[in-house]
Amino acid sequence: MERAGHDSATERYVGFFADEPNKEAEQSAFAKAWGYVQASKPCAIFYYSKYERTQWRRLQEKYPSVCTGADIEALFADPSHVDLYYDIVKPFTEWPTRDYSIKTLATHLGFHWRDSEPSGAASIEWYHRWVETGELGVKQRLLDYNEDDCRATRVLLDGIRGLQVRR
Repeated sequence: MERAGHDSATERYVGFFADEPNKEAEQSAFAKAWGYVQASKPCAIFYYSKYERTQWRRLQEKYPSVCTGADIEALFADPSHVDLYYDIVKPFTEWPTRDYSIKTLATHLGFHWRDSEPSGAASIEWYHRWVETGELGVKQRLLDYNEDDCRATRVLLDGIRGLQVRR
């Protein structure tokens, strides 16, 4: 999810997906995503949980010709790249919710996923079904879910920015 400043009117989703379930397509999608991030600098990057860093590390190890391990570590060490969960939500905020998952907090802030049963676990199942069947509807469900997760992260970021600070 990209936007200029805090202006939602400039918001645009930029996704990267391996259109074939093979290493060449995965490497190409990773290289495009890496290139996009590099071309976008300087920028702030917001993500939700250490899972993102883990996946970038995993892809770098699998495709070392795209970037180095040091490149990935530098990406996540940049102070303008923020893990909303571990850096902000968990240590500094309180919410009237049962947990602090992105689904719970974004829903609390009024966001709704297009899918009636969105979950990370379901998205893994959808991906495996797409690999097995090539069914375009399943692929679209996965793409929509990912886009919605990105939008939910932006909704949460805006919600955090709108919180009142206690002194």
